[in-house]
Amino acid sequence: MPMTRPPAILLGGDTNALSIARSLGAAGVRVYTIGVAPFVERSKWVTPLPVPRQGRNGRRPEDIWAEWLLGPEAEHLAGSVVMATSDVGITAIAHHRPALLGRYRLDVSDVDAQLAMLDKLATYEAARAGGVPTPLFWRVDSAEDLQKWRDELVYPLIVKPLLSHEYKEKFPGVTKFRLVHDWEELQHGYRELADAGLAVMLVEKIPGGDELLCSYTTYIDETGTPTFDYTKRMVRRNPPNEGLGCYHVTDDVPEVKELSLQLIKHTGLRGLAVIEFVRDLRDGRLKLIECNARFSAALPLTVASGLDLPLHVYLRILGERHELPHTYPYGKRLLYPIDDFRSFLALRRAGKLTFGQWVRSLMHPQTFPVWSPRDPMPAFARGFQRARSGLRKFVTGRLGR
Repeated sequence: MPMTRPPAILLGGDTNALSIARSLGAAGVRVYTIGVAPFVERSKWVTPLPVPRQGRNGRRPEDIWAEWLLGPEAEHLAGSVVMATSDVGITAIAHHRPALLGRYRLDVSDVDAQLAMLDKLATYEAARAGGVPTPLFWRVDSAEDLQKWRDELVYPLIVKPLLSHEYKEKFPGVTKFRLVHDWEELQHGYRELADAGLAVMLVEKIPGGDELLCSYTTYIDETGTPTFDYTKRMVRRNPPNEGLGCYHVTDDVPEVKELSLQLIKHTGLRGLAVIEFVRDLRDGRLKLIECNARFSAALPLTVASGLDLPLHVYLRILGERHELPHTYPYGKRLLYPIDDFRSFLALRRAGKLTFGQWVRSLMHPQTFPVWSPRDPMPAFARGFQRARSGLRKFVTGRLGR
């Protein structure tokens, strides 16, 4: 690919942004970033843009990013392809789309559908209206609603923020929700999130392990046609049953494709779609967990499977025809080593996974999300960051005794 192609600007993200930068960078596209994880900025393919990470007077990051992109400092970037690699990035583009289109190239989008998929309650309500199975869920607009639903609730129960990126901003960590096991825990969890200014909903926790999770990834063009199909399963999350995925494997799950396309057709979603389901062993049905209208954290596995999704989306935005393979290898794996080790320790303490079983599960060729011999600095930077954080926690713990 010639170097004359327009640059790409990535808005937010971590391992997904790194995967995009490596894909497009290797294809000769200059990649700029705003608001990505610090280790991503160490990639040889990345040029960070000098956009403030924090705003004054409570201004939201999405507004800060859009204002900078539309200001005089970014005039030299006119004509660039802007891609959302985080929920904040989706919000920035959706809320400022007409102005951004005056300077940049953006992906095809149904803004209302994208914003609905960001809002977990709107996603579940759309799924219910479209005949897509979901766990039991309850709308909670106030503390009084807890009392109203009290006799209907089932435990364990998820107190789920409607907007994941706002929860992550207020409670940085590895979980995306609060898991409660009784009425007292529910009241405490709700109050903590409500006091932080977060809107939440209540969702039934489907019983079973992380291996019951699966997902479908596709790209929906302007006519509503999927350009490819890709499904995978979860092996483990950290922490188990409530954290982020740390071990994934490609597979063929036709049912998840059918339900995902049913949701996409009902909502009118365009562009990227990554839709996650869980198998409910009580009735054998797949039930919706969430829909992300952007590149997911497991993107490195998609690319390693021979589906260069970043290049596909980039060229589609430019109006160029680009086809992805119709097949991909099943059983290909993506491993977050440190997180998976922590998941193993938690599962072993719970008596659910032995050391031998864990080792045997790893006896496969692995794809790693950060390490690359062609671009090693992000892995070193992330390792140093984690070591420093671990040392700080250890020292703080010792001093607190």
